[in-house]
Amino acid sequence: MTEARPLGADEAAFIAVARSGDPARFALITERHRRELQLHCYRMLASYEDAQDMTQETFLRAWNKRESFKGHAALRTWLYRIATNVCLDFLEKRTPLPAELPDLGFELRYLQPYPERMLPEDPQESAVARETIELAFIVAVQHLPPRQRAVFVLRDVLGWPASKAADALELTVASVTSALQRARVTMREQLPGRRLDWRSPATHELSDDERGVVRSYIDAHERNDLAGLTSLLRDDLRFAMLPDPGTVTTTAGDAVDGWISGGLFQHGHDDWRGITTTVNRMPAAALYLRTPGDPEYRLFAVAVLHVVDGKIAELTGFDAAGKPWLDLPPTL
Repeated sequence: MTEARPLGADEAAFIAVARSGDPARFALITERHRRELQLHCYRMLASYEDAQDMTQETFLRAWNKRESFKGHAALRTWLYRIATNVCLDFLEKRTPLPAELPDLGFELRYLQPYPERMLPEDPQESAVARETIELAFIVAVQHLPPRQRAVFVLRDVLGWPASKAADALELTVASVTSALQRARVTMREQLPGRRLDWRSPATHELSDDERGVVRSYIDAHERNDLAGLTSLLRDDLRFAMLPDPGTVTTTAGDAVDGWISGGLFQHGHDDWRGITTTVNRMPAAALYLRTPGDPEYRLFAVAVLHVVDGKIAELTGFDAAGKPWLDLPPTL
């Protein structure tokens, strides 16, 4: 079930590198695929740092298996196959969720934002439709068992035919078809009302509506305008603050009351600045807090927003400390 195709320039070059055993030449020819492979690993694992590690493991396995590459499939296909199986091996060893959290249904504690600078430069080639990198999609994928997850990403995100996915995962075509059908049912359940045609073109740009809501969200923090902040939130807000587990659906008023009871907007946590940014191709606010006696505003959190009809329908907050890969200034 290999991909019938003539030997291309990349494949011929890689075979020559494999025969030479030159690691520098190997790195040169495989490095161009790093971003798309890392994004693939992120969709599988939901963690930017784990995706980085598994991409490195992919290149290590590719180096160790370089002599097995005969050019029957495209080099890119061969690397994706290795990356997929690296992720599946990793998921088998990942610590499962505690038994006392049975209702979560997904591994939110592993969710990390994805920096825009690390997205592939060619969206069409690397299947980076906006919807397939948004947090809701990444979380929904985590509901799938690992092998269903791999089938779904290969078939419905990357657009691989069933035979190619079956070859990569060492399954039958019938098994791949069955797994995909089950995965699609789960994805429809987890993303009600969202478009599910992942391979058709999608805009990557934020709308004016989204940009305006982010500016208003930051402004409400800077002015400690709790009424203004409440007015930006839908009454069926879905809220998560990582690394705390779980997502809650709450009213706008209850959400703000909860933040206040947790200490936000109280003395010592009431001097804010913010900058507009994007992560996972979504509008986001990087929030900076200045505590008494500190001359600088220090990076506190990143709030990633899903905006529907001018209101924040979903808000996922991330502790931004210790994440230099987000490329945000540590102080203002």
